[in-house]
Amino acid sequence: MFDKILIANRGEIALRVVRAAREMGIATVAVHSTADSDAMHVRMADESICIGPPPSPQSYLSMPAIISACEISGAQAIHPGYGFLSENANFVQIVEDHGISFIGPTAEHIRVMGDKITAKDTMKALGVPCVPGSDGGVPDLETAQRIGAEIGYPVIIKATAGGGGKGMKVANSAAEMERAFMTARAEGKANFGNDEVYIEKYLTTPRHIEIQVFGDGNGQAVHLGERDCSLQRRHQKVLEEAPGPAISAEERAKIGKICADAVAKINYVGAGTIEFLYENGEFYFIEMNTRLQVEHPVTEAIFGVDLVREQIRVAAGLPMSFTQDDLQINGHSIEVRINAEKLPKFSPCPGKISHFHAPGGLGVRMDSALYDGYSIPPYYDSLIAKLIVHGRDRPEALARLARALGELIVDGVDTTVPLFRELLNEPDVLSGNYNIHWLEKWLETHMGE
Repeated sequence: MFDKILIANRGEIALRVVRAAREMGIATVAVHSTADSDAMHVRMADESICIGPPPSPQSYLSMPAIISACEISGAQAIHPGYGFLSENANFVQIVEDHGISFIGPTAEHIRVMGDKITAKDTMKALGVPCVPGSDGGVPDLETAQRIGAEIGYPVIIKATAGGGGKGMKVANSAAEMERAFMTARAEGKANFGNDEVYIEKYLTTPRHIEIQVFGDGNGQAVHLGERDCSLQRRHQKVLEEAPGPAISAEERAKIGKICADAVAKINYVGAGTIEFLYENGEFYFIEMNTRLQVEHPVTEAIFGVDLVREQIRVAAGLPMSFTQDDLQINGHSIEVRINAEKLPKFSPCPGKISHFHAPGGLGVRMDSALYDGYSIPPYYDSLIAKLIVHGRDRPEALARLARALGELIVDGVDTTVPLFRELLNEPDVLSGNYNIHWLEKWLETHMGE
């Protein structure tokens, strides 16, 4: 087992890793920009090293700075958290070349799954169901129009290197194809330096379902059920829950086994999430995230496992501490992502926290790096907290979430908490009757977005 690990991240996820490592008796090294010198993860870690000025490219995305911090501190492994360098295959290769362990998948698996076309081809070969669409990249508009006619409209054009909702455009008819195709290519080029796109059938009322998988790197893998992440705004998840309110036990077992078998065949190591669109009882693969997810706590709640602890174990060469038979669902869990944003436009709202009070009680977990007097810097993502609740069933989890939101106090900045209080009065949310388009339509009606 490692004696010391470095956490190449910030905020609540860095603090999350510190906590897991401390329970395992492992020392931690926090890295930080000058803007984060007073951050909670810096205060809580055993050591801290400043790696640069506020802009991410000069600090949290600086590979030389992070490798240097690792060598200076004597850390044997790096946990990347999520975001930043967590899915950068080149970084993983550099880490391994320096004799440092990466707490996550191999560079090759990250590279394969990071390219949407290669990932889809790989998953199709492994028996994972995929959305009908183009075989690889689409070179020109004429080919795009032919594919659109073959699979039927509406279709969605996606940048091969895309993510976060960028480089994605819908064409509802042949007349809309040219503009959608050219716009997706332009966004791909501008945001990712790659204008290659591919085309898929656009499902009109799907849910976003993701399967949590975990492998030991030696051909053994399990699944930890699904999460429903359908409540989204501009392709960004807002609320996640597990298990999914629309998924049966039979469907869960079937798609879960398909996913676990797929990652076992490629000797995948660590945590991963295989994401699907789900409509009319069918699952369609869209992408695989080769890292820990923001919403991993809801899976931890219903299975009673620590996924970060497990990541560290398998990275150190130890076997998984559970088998598929050990993993039994207990109750229901919901997470809401709380951002420092001003409604109704969701504009970033950095500033000083004058007062912070986290809710508590049975079945309530608050993952946050906030504290009284903390100044939220304007340089990074606006996520400031994740409120996770767990109950014996979905109604109890919803009641617990409403109660916890009532206890939460974040003074000094605007947050998205009022959005969740309103959503908990909506019959569709209470019944679980929603899809990936529901929230945006609701926001148009209620907030004029």
